[in-house]
Amino acid sequence: FPPLRTLDSHPHNLPVEPTPLLGREDQLAALAALVRRDGVRLVTLTGPGGIGKTRLAVQVAAEVMEDFPDGVWLVRLSRLTDPGLVIPTIAQTLGLREQGSQSLAALLRAHVADKRLLLLLDNFEQVVGAAGEVAALLADGSGLKLLVTSRLPLRVRGERVQAAPPLPLPAAKRLPPLEQLTQYAAVALFIERAQAAQDTFTVTAANAPVIAQICAQLDGLPLAIELAAARVRVLPPEALLARLTAQLKLLTGGARDLEARQQTMRAAVAWSEDLLAPAERVLFRRLAVFEGGCTLEAAEAVCAAPEGADPLNLDLLDGLSALVDQSLIQQREEGGEPRFGMLHVIHEYALERLEASGEVGTSGGPPSEADAEAPAVRRAHADYYVALAERAEPELTGPEVGIWANRLEREHDNVRAALGWACAQGAAATGAAASGAAEVGLRVAGALYRFWMMRGYLREGRAWVEQVLALAPMPTSAPRSGAVAESALALRARACYTGGYLASWQQDDAAATAWLEQAVALGRAGGDRRTVARAVNSLGAIALNKSDLERAATRFAESLALMRELDDQRGIAIALNNLGETARLQGDLERAARAYQDALALSRAIGDRNGIAFGILNLGLVAWQRGELAQAKTLGREALALGWEIGDQQICTDSLELLAYTAAAGATGQRAARLLGAAAALRETLGIPQPPLDQANAEQTVASARAALGEAAWAAAFAAGQSLTLEEAIAEALGASDGAE
Repeated sequence: FPPLRTLDSHPHNLPVEPTPLLGREDQLAALAALVRRDGVRLVTLTGPGGIGKTRLAVQVAAEVMEDFPDGVWLVRLSRLTDPGLVIPTIAQTLGLREQGSQSLAALLRAHVADKRLLLLLDNFEQVVGAAGEVAALLADGSGLKLLVTSRLPLRVRGERVQAAPPLPLPAAKRLPPLEQLTQYAAVALFIERAQAAQDTFTVTAANAPVIAQICAQLDGLPLAIELAAARVRVLPPEALLARLTAQLKLLTGGARDLEARQQTMRAAVAWSEDLLAPAERVLFRRLAVFEGGCTLEAAEAVCAAPEGADPLNLDLLDGLSALVDQSLIQQREEGGEPRFGMLHVIHEYALERLEASGEVGTSGGPPSEADAEAPAVRRAHADYYVALAERAEPELTGPEVGIWANRLEREHDNVRAALGWACAQGAAATGAAASGAAEVGLRVAGALYRFWMMRGYLREGRAWVEQVLALAPMPTSAPRSGAVAESALALRARACYTGGYLASWQQDDAAATAWLEQAVALGRAGGDRRTVARAVNSLGAIALNKSDLERAATRFAESLALMRELDDQRGIAIALNNLGETARLQGDLERAARAYQDALALSRAIGDRNGIAFGILNLGLVAWQRGELAQAKTLGREALALGWEIGDQQICTDSLELLAYTAAAGATGQRAARLLGAAAALRETLGIPQPPLDQANAEQTVASARAALGEAAWAAAFAAGQSLTLEEAIAEALGASDGAE
C-alpha cells in the first residue's frame, strides 16, 4: 500500500503508520467502496482484539480522503469509559471550544450541519452507551459519515456492520512452494516483523512451513503474529512453534509506543472480558471447556446449570449473542446448525479463567465444594459427549450414516477432551470418582469403534482403549439381573471389542486376538451376547487374514447363528458378507455371489448404507475375478461414490483398488498405477494394510499392466497417484474412462 496521503486541501489528523499494511487489499477496497456509497452513513468494523481493526480503518480513511473535502478525523476513544464523554471528545478533536452558554454538543451539531466530513471513531466498545447520541449526529449533518471500530456493533438504525477477518493463511495440509507461501499475508507479516526484530533473519525452504504453522496456530491474528515474530531474537521458528502451546505467556513484549492493551494478547482479551456483565463472564469461561467449538444444544447442556456449580442465571441465546457481539466467540454454520467457537488465544485465556474460577469461594473466603466450577463443567462436558457417542453408534449403520459421521468428526476434539478428562480424573481420583471417570472412558471407547475405523483413527482409537482399560479394574462378578447394559462387565467387554476390532483392521493379529477373546469371555460372563457375536465375527476376520479359511468360516457361521438369535439384522448381513468373502477367497465365486447378494438385500431393507456399499464392492470383486470388467467397473464406481458420500475411507480405499484392477486388466496401466498409488497412500494414512489374499489375487493382473507400461513409467504414475488428495483421487476415478491415459 502507498503511504497515507497528506493533502493540504483535505484536513485530517490521521497518523503516519511506521509499518505497511499487509494482506488487506480485498477488505480495504470493499470497505472504501462501502464508505463512499450513497445512502451509507455509518459503517462499523468489528472483530476481536488483535485483529487489526484500527490499522485497517485508518488506511480506509486515508483512501477515501478525497471524498471528504472538510476533513477526515480520527477520534480515539480507548481511554474513555464514560459514554457521556464521547460527544465532548469528538468536539475537542475537531477543535471546537465551548462559547458562552452554548454546549459542546450544540456546537458539534452546528459544525457538521453543512460539512462533508468523515469521523473515524476508534474503540467504541466500552462507550457503546453513546451510540444513540453519535447516530443522532447523522441527522444534523447530511454530509457527515461515521466509520467506527468496535468489538461489538452499535445496534442503531442504518448501521452497516463489517467483520474484520484474520489474515489469509495457506492450507495446512498441502503447503504451496516457498515463493507462493511467502505471498500469504499472515506469513508475509511474520517475516516482515521478524526481520525488523532481527535483521539477519532469513526465510528458507526449511523454516517457511514452520512459519506457516505458527501463523495458523495464531489464527492469522495480526497482533499475535507480530508478538510472536518479535521473539525470533531469542527463539528460532522451530522452537517458537513448540512453545505456542502456552500462547499467552509467549505473546508479550509489543512495541512500547502501543497502548498497554496492544502490548500483550492477554491484555487485548482481558480488555474485552472487562466489558461483559458478570453472568456473561461466567458463560465465557464455561465455553472454554469445549475444544473446536460447540453447538447450541451442547452449550445449553454443559454451561447452563452443571451439577455442582451455580446456575448461569442468563438466557443462553442472549449470552451467546453478547459474546459474539464482543468478538470473544465466533458463530458459523456447520451441518445446518449454528456452531460457536473461539480463536486459539482467546480460548487459552478463557480456559485460564475457568480453572481459576474455584480459587475463591462465592462468599469471598476459601472455596467450598459448590464453588468447584471447573470440575463440574468438565464432568457435564464429558457426560454430554458420552451421550452423543452412544446416540451416534446405531446411526453409523443407518440411512443417515454420513450425517452422523460428519457430526462426530466435527465433535472429535470434544470427544478427545472427554476421554482425556476421564483418563486424567481416573488416574488421580479414588473411589466413586475414579469409577465414574473410568465409566466415561469405557462408554465412549465402546461406542466409537465404527467411527474410528471409518475415518481412519485406528491408531488413536487403540491408544484410547488401552488407557481406559488401564483405569478400570477387572470386574470380579456378574451383574445383577436387568443390569446388563450398564454393567462393568459389559462396558469392559465393549471396550475390548473396540480395541480388537481396530487391531484386526490393522492386521495386528496377536493384539486383536487377545482383546477379542477377552471381549468374548467378558460378554458371556455379563450376558452381553451382541458383543460376543461381534467379537466372534472379528476373530473370523483374523483367521481370514491368516488364510485359515476353514476356521474363518466356522467363526462367521457362529456369529451368524448368534445374530439370528438376537434378530440383529445388520449383524446377520455382516456375517453373510464375511461368509461370502470366505467363499470368494476359496475360489467358489457362485457361493460368494449368493452370500453377497443376500447381505446386500438385507442391508438395503434396513437402510444400512455402509453395508450397501460393502455389498456392492464385494459383488464388484466377484465380477472382476470372473473377467466381467465392465460390470466390475460399474460396481466399483457405485461403491466408491457411496463410500465418499457417507465418509467411509475404508470403502473408498477398497473401491479405488478395484477400479485400478479393472484398469490394469483392461490394459490401461497408467490409470491403474495412479489409482493404486492413491489407494496405497490412503492405506498408509489410515494404517490399514491390504489383506494378504486380496493382494495375492491382484498381483498377476497388476504385473502384466506394469510390464506393458514399463517400470519407469509405472513408478512415475504410481508416485503421481500417491500425491493426490482423497478428493482428487475420487474425482479422477469417477470422472474418467478406463481408456484414458
